[in-house]
Amino acid sequence: MSPTNVWTVHYSSRDLPQPEPQPWHLRISPDEWELWLDDLGLPDGTPYLLSPCFVYDTDLNSYFHQVNLMEGPLNSQLNRASALCRKLNFLHRSRGGKDWRDANEADHTAYHYWRRRDPRGPRVDGDTWSQEVSHLQQFYVYAKRKSWVPEVPIPQRPRRDGTNEQKKGRRRPKLDSTVETVPATYAHDEGGEVIEWLPAPSYRRWRDVGVLGYDREGLPRDNFRSRWAPRNGTFTDSTVRTGLRLEEQASRLITEVPTGPGPAGYSKSWLPAAIAKRNSARWVYEPASVRRDLTAYAAEDRRWVIEEARDAGRYRKIRRPIVIFDPDRPHLAQYSSGINRGEKVDVRLLDPRERQRLLIDTEQGLEPAMFWLGESGMPLSLSTWKDMFTDANRRCEEQGLDLYAHAHLLRHTFAVITLEQLQRGHIAALGDMNPAQRLHYQRIFGDPMDWVRCRLGHASQLSTLIYLHALQELEMETRMALVPDTWEDPRDTPVEVLGEEKPPADLPEQAEVRA
Repeated sequence: MSPTNVWTVHYSSRDLPQPEPQPWHLRISPDEWELWLDDLGLPDGTPYLLSPCFVYDTDLNSYFHQVNLMEGPLNSQLNRASALCRKLNFLHRSRGGKDWRDANEADHTAYHYWRRRDPRGPRVDGDTWSQEVSHLQQFYVYAKRKSWVPEVPIPQRPRRDGTNEQKKGRRRPKLDSTVETVPATYAHDEGGEVIEWLPAPSYRRWRDVGVLGYDREGLPRDNFRSRWAPRNGTFTDSTVRTGLRLEEQASRLITEVPTGPGPAGYSKSWLPAAIAKRNSARWVYEPASVRRDLTAYAAEDRRWVIEEARDAGRYRKIRRPIVIFDPDRPHLAQYSSGINRGEKVDVRLLDPRERQRLLIDTEQGLEPAMFWLGESGMPLSLSTWKDMFTDANRRCEEQGLDLYAHAHLLRHTFAVITLEQLQRGHIAALGDMNPAQRLHYQRIFGDPMDWVRCRLGHASQLSTLIYLHALQELEMETRMALVPDTWEDPRDTPVEVLGEEKPPADLPEQAEVRA
């Protein structure tokens, strides 16, 4: 193998293919490889970096093995590894192949200039840079603690009072509270309390042009070829209508997505703590219009790729599957290998990595339990969804539209529009009810701000207040036109269908060891 000339990010997997023929130094059985990763406590999806000469630096990669990092969201691990990889490639290409142990403050200053100001560089915004430098700071603090570097090679300044920064609208990345200094290169042009979101007409235009492949006049483009445009459009519609984060949306199972006949208003489904950021388990409310599209995808495109994969025998080749054997007990699955072989587990305790190998044993054969599948019939990765957003933004740019979106922007859009929708009719709705109905209604919806807080999975209303501030900055005429007629109102759903915020009665304890 020839050098790649770049550092690259990879992810640990217990399902590595065996080379044919197998060299003597790689002769290790699948069970040995799996047990080795089990002994190290490394979950699938743990990132590691390889040098341009394919060297695995054990010191460098041990950073990703910290328990607090491995327990975090997959998306955070990906961002952490990507930020470090970019810095290593800068040292390799622009600083004479310097090793990360030898980097100094001058190297960081040069990197800062290239990332932010150099006309030949990416010129990233303040929020992006501050997040990146936070990841680099955390890595070098770890490396200094291990005595691998004498000092953190990032210019520092005294930590300001956190209260004052909050008053200024600063939202700094969180660092170790015991550290008395922070990077001096933190950006000063961060958005602070300003959030990005799309009015509903702008979202639909972005989706139609960027995701579904129409031109700016609303006509199909002859050169657009995407068999998966309907699936992708349903994914973004569901995201903008539920407020789910990217990893939360991508990790849902077929049993956790409402399909088939349902109520005219909203359907209710549970998002388990194992796939919710910061364990923010909650009810998800899916509108009827999106439920119809989810049903169509499940019955057509999803069913088609499953049949193709089943005929090709792909599901029989999955190593270490976790299988749901009894359709009458869809929450109960069984491990097929490893130290947990033969043991049963409630699927609501499985994290996104484990769900990737969760299968359902149906009368027709095995099929993935994950809802969103690719052309191979396998679950789609987070990077694939990120690429989908990137491609959609590029198509909008090619059509001359100043529109772009990412999953978190759709989450902001949901929050702003839903908050306006609920606030607008809250008092009027209460006035039309008798005392008993009013009490039940208030118990479910309470205050509109709290309703949105619950849907977003925020622990405090303080996190949700930014959306109220966004509304207050709009002209009243704009606010009156903000909510589209096609956007179902949660209050149109019968209260007996919505129920309350209490979790499912049969939910297992999160601290419970797998049975």
